[in-house]
Amino acid sequence: MTDSRLFGKPMITQEAMRRRVKTLGLQIARDYQDKDLLLVGVLKGAFAFFADLCRAIPIPLHVDFLKVARHIDKRRSDGGTIEIVSDITSDIKGQDVLIVEDIVDSGYTLTFLKETIQTRKPKSLKFCTLLDKTERRKVEITADYVGFEVPNKFVVGYGLDYQNKYRNLPYIATLDNVTEE
Repeated sequence: MTDSRLFGKPMITQEAMRRRVKTLGLQIARDYQDKDLLLVGVLKGAFAFFADLCRAIPIPLHVDFLKVARHIDKRRSDGGTIEIVSDITSDIKGQDVLIVEDIVDSGYTLTFLKETIQTRKPKSLKFCTLLDKTERRKVEITADYVGFEVPNKFVVGYGLDYQNKYRNLPYIATLDNVTEE
């Protein structure tokens, strides 16, 4: 007997994600054909999507990673503080950079990354996200490539977590009785 709370209620199947990642990979390859693409994965949440997306982009590319932390303070209206915990090791000046995120909800992290990375003078800077939760948007920002739009529900799987669990689910699921912060 399985506990749906343990594994979550599937929202996006593994097969649907496989198809969408393949489509995104081909679109990115067309857009970056004859360019020197640096794909940057935002850890930890984007690791599964990032790995599959890299394999779905049939052009030569470079990879790097960064890790950010967001410290929420409900007394602040700006979403709290965001910091880079582990930075990109590549010199991105003059490069075409595509940041790969797991989910965009409030938009605070994406805005922070855009402002921070732009100071390093990349040739171009775009964003790709597996999931887009526009209902929770607090700042005006959009990703250039979006896997799926999802409703305002707490989602896990395929890299996304709840209390650092469920990242290993091969699909996107919702958890009952878990609400957004």
